[in-house]
Amino acid sequence: MNYQQVSAIALTCIVLSACSMVAPFKIFKSESKEISKNPENATEYICEGNKRFFVRMLNKGADAWLIFPDHEVNLAQSSTDKNRYVTGAITLVLAGDQTTLTDGDVLSYTACKAQAIPK
Repeated sequence: MNYQQVSAIALTCIVLSACSMVAPFKIFKSESKEISKNPENATEYICEGNKRFFVRMLNKGADAWLIFPDHEVNLAQSSTDKNRYVTGAITLVLAGDQTTLTDGDVLSYTACKAQAIPK
């Protein structure tokens, strides 16, 4: 082995050992906070079958931001019904305790009730 090969191996060992020492301290830091499952400024709706989703109203009510754990969708207010928000096949109708959310044949949430926003 020559000097360059030994130096390269030594440098690799130092870098790898430094990486392994940093990771555990980040994972177990005592000052970490639990992230809330409730999106900020959003209303939770609970429907028949305990189905849930969140809605955040935007642009003075002209848009409803539909929030699921794995994706989010913006729905625009219908020009004919101020309580109906649509995009493509997705329709949200805000009707008190009878709010509904449908996505064609894929998704159907009925009898959805807005939950009180915790203060």
